[in-house]
Amino acid sequence: MKLIVIEGLDGSGKATQTALLAKRLIQNGIPVKTVSFPDYEKPWSCLARMYLDGIFGSRPEDVSAFAASSFFAVDRFASYRTGWKADYEAGTVILCDRYVGSNAIHQMAKLPREEWDKYLDWLSDYEYQKLGLPQPSATVYLRMPLDTAQSLLSQRYDGDEEKKDIHEKNRSYLSLCHETAAYVAKKWGWRMVECCDQDALLAPKQIEQRIWEVLSDFFSDRPF
Repeated sequence: MKLIVIEGLDGSGKATQTALLAKRLIQNGIPVKTVSFPDYEKPWSCLARMYLDGIFGSRPEDVSAFAASSFFAVDRFASYRTGWKADYEAGTVILCDRYVGSNAIHQMAKLPREEWDKYLDWLSDYEYQKLGLPQPSATVYLRMPLDTAQSLLSQRYDGDEEKKDIHEKNRSYLSLCHETAAYVAKKWGWRMVECCDQDALLAPKQIEQRIWEVLSDFFSDRPF
């Protein structure tokens, strides 16, 4: 059973790369199901939506790392149990646009550095053991400079900054998330993909090829 996760900061192209990887696998006869978190179309994402919309406070730190982690974890639990558990157990490759690692990146940024390891231990136990979510076979992290990601986000929203959620609006918070992402990527053994050569953003197909190269050992029995 394979669960492959695409992680990255807001604006790094996770949805695009998840779709491109799914298309490549399907074209080569590998059954795939894609999922994205938060699952905004389902009712169980309501707390995550309310948090990101600023209902509980206009700053990320207005909600504790542990409370906010629970909002997103429950969204994953409901999605898994009602949407893709059977496919996963049947051997379908599951591709996730965000997963447990997004909690690690975004919620750990609210804590002092000396508490990061303790938080990661708690998060892993909570989501994988207590909630029973499957652990990823591999996580790919799309590494992109913060300025580049912010520029892409602005393009997504046609320059309307009010459309951004409380994470996306807060540059100092996202800068901290850049640090936590590097930390958890090393600690949890994520596979890194550079989305830029120096300051030049690569084309989506170039990034897709880099992702494929870091995942090729999973499908070494297939001629690609």
